[in-house]
Amino acid sequence: MASRLREHYTKVVVPALTKEFQYTNVMAVPKLDKVTINIGLGEATQNAKLMDGAVNELGAIAGQKPVVTKARKSVAAFKLREGMPIGCMVTLRGDRMYEFMDRLMNVALARVRDFRGVSAKSFDGRGNYTLGLKDQLIFPEIDYNKVDKTKGMNICITTTAQTDAEGLALLKQMGMPFRS
Repeated sequence: MASRLREHYTKVVVPALTKEFQYTNVMAVPKLDKVTINIGLGEATQNAKLMDGAVNELGAIAGQKPVVTKARKSVAAFKLREGMPIGCMVTLRGDRMYEFMDRLMNVALARVRDFRGVSAKSFDGRGNYTLGLKDQLIFPEIDYNKVDKTKGMNICITTTAQTDAEGLALLKQMGMPFRS
């Protein structure tokens, strides 16, 4: 069974974007390439238990086991040695990516306190969008009682769009709640 968002993309988004930007080929229509979720934990250098919680929570949110990222350089000011675990990340593609985007746009973002929409200015110039979240409790998969510390995360949505205007149009059509 294909995900709801993928069906919405093929039936609604592709024709709308083709009409808006006058694409002659269906393959030229921008689409989601991958979604990367990253949790940076600088405090994990002092407290190693924080990393286990972050890995478990990110695994629950993404539905896929995260990769633990390690420090590339030693920085004495931060008491950091090369090779120490300092974060975790996961890259979603295909059906998992569409399922995650569906949950993010329809469930999780609605649970953010005082939510008025996400900024339309967070594009990188090549049609990719980055979103920062302050805590992981907005995802329904996280059990509130098992959380020891709130952790923020960066969600990077990589698209095949060439420009920011195309990327914005794609995400708007997909249902991303942008600030008006």
